[in-house]
Amino acid sequence: MLEEIRIADLGVIESSTLELGPGLTVVTGETGAGKTMVVTALGLLLGSRADTGAVRTGARSARVEGVVASAELSGFEAAVDEAGGTVEDGRVLLARTISAEGRSRAFAGGAGVPVSRLAAIADPLVAVHGQSDQHRLLRASAQRDALDRYGDLADPLATYRARFEAWRAAELELAEVTAHARERAQEADLLRFGLGEIEALDPQPGEDAELAAAESRLGFADTLRTAAESARESLSGGEGPAESSSALGAFGAARRALDGARDHDPEAAALADRLAELSYLLSDLAADVASYASGVETDPARLAAVSARRAALTGLTCKYGDTIDDVLAWAQRGSLRLLELDSTDDRIASLRADVDRLGEESRSLAAELSAARTSAAERLADAVTAELGGLAMPHARLRIQVSDAGELGPHGGDEVEFVLAANTGSSARPLNRGASGGELSRVMLALEVVLAASSPVPTFVFDEVDAGVGGKAAVEVGRRLAMLARHSQVLVVTHLPQVAAYADRHVVVEKASDGHVTTSGLTVLDDAGRVRELSRMLAGVEDSSSALAHARELLAAATPALRHTT
Repeated sequence: MLEEIRIADLGVIESSTLELGPGLTVVTGETGAGKTMVVTALGLLLGSRADTGAVRTGARSARVEGVVASAELSGFEAAVDEAGGTVEDGRVLLARTISAEGRSRAFAGGAGVPVSRLAAIADPLVAVHGQSDQHRLLRASAQRDALDRYGDLADPLATYRARFEAWRAAELELAEVTAHARERAQEADLLRFGLGEIEALDPQPGEDAELAAAESRLGFADTLRTAAESARESLSGGEGPAESSSALGAFGAARRALDGARDHDPEAAALADRLAELSYLLSDLAADVASYASGVETDPARLAAVSARRAALTGLTCKYGDTIDDVLAWAQRGSLRLLELDSTDDRIASLRADVDRLGEESRSLAAELSAARTSAAERLADAVTAELGGLAMPHARLRIQVSDAGELGPHGGDEVEFVLAANTGSSARPLNRGASGGELSRVMLALEVVLAASSPVPTFVFDEVDAGVGGKAAVEVGRRLAMLARHSQVLVVTHLPQVAAYADRHVVVEKASDGHVTTSGLTVLDDAGRVRELSRMLAGVEDSSSALAHARELLAAATPALRHTT
């Protein structure tokens, strides 16, 4: 429930605080005093679009704050906490500022939040009805939503919608798979061809690198053998003088020279030992080079085979990867994809079965939803018709037609239409064709009264929805608003004294001027103040004796005992 609204520099209101309580609060005032600024302020707290023109002339920014008692609001405190705000003593402060330059900021529980987040937090708290909402009632979707709300069809509708969306998703997937069947077949053929090429050659991991090394060795066998023989000669030489000029001969001579002196100096002995180690190493190396030289053979047939294998593998790497390892990886992925493509027929059959099953389930749930709507439509129509009788439309009859829409949609397969016969003998016509503004106002109010007991919205705001209503009908509008206030907090901006007389709290917007700037303030009236304000609304003046008497009569008629009768 809203406990307080603070407004600063919004429109003609310089600074005002509106304290709210349970029951019915009415806001009245002269034309141009700024009554609708209260509704505008509430709209800003609900996240509506900011209008820089609403910032008071000469002010840098406008600010609106609302104090919400949150203890009995399910989910509200959790939403504020999730947004980073805080709840203090069971109350939450919502705020919105608008700068003259167009910047807008929003706050929930002291935390800055995007305007969209403020809207999500605050929107479930208040239902605002203005004259534009009468036109909203003309839309088929709004009429269907009202019927579903009355029939408590939220759960059946959610069950149906989940099944319907699954049905549509299966249909879309089936259409996609079927439409691309040719492309999938072509892709499968290409994969089979590629996998066949790879399987025929049966490449092994790293084989391309091994073959490249083998081809190079076979192609340069003579060069390699000549180099190895030359190296062997240099290391070990042969018999005779050549041996003395080889590396091993030179190391042997050096070692023998030092061995002859090892007994005379330990350092000479150490050098001799090192030369001996090097001689052994050179001897092993010479043996390895000789072995390599003898193993290098020219094999034209082997070279041709290696070259041919490399050429075949190169054909694979040109198509499927930079290396044989890449080719093998492509083959693995291709095999998995081919399995998927080969299962397309099975997938199509499975999807068709899903479409048939989900379609049948959706149609069954839609039929149940339609039956529930038809039953609720009769009850709701009777209840609203009874309310219209109390709103000075004794001969009016509302009917709610639930008909087949021809196809299923997210809301089922029904078209819902409210039709009104306003007078005896007149034919029932859709609201958007035959109802006047005053009749629409009363139909909407009657709906809200009927729906109030099951409404999750704690606060209702009506902005001059009594336009086009007068006389006895205006009295009944006030009575019904008071009845609605038994279940919810109700705030009404009105120009009708008959409605204002039923208020639990009467707030007047007073206009003052310093000769240059007009300002408005909000004042809660006492009993005497209410009589004066009602007389002004009745006669345009506050001191007319007849208007004062009429005002007292209105207040006497709208006693609490009378207001709370059904």
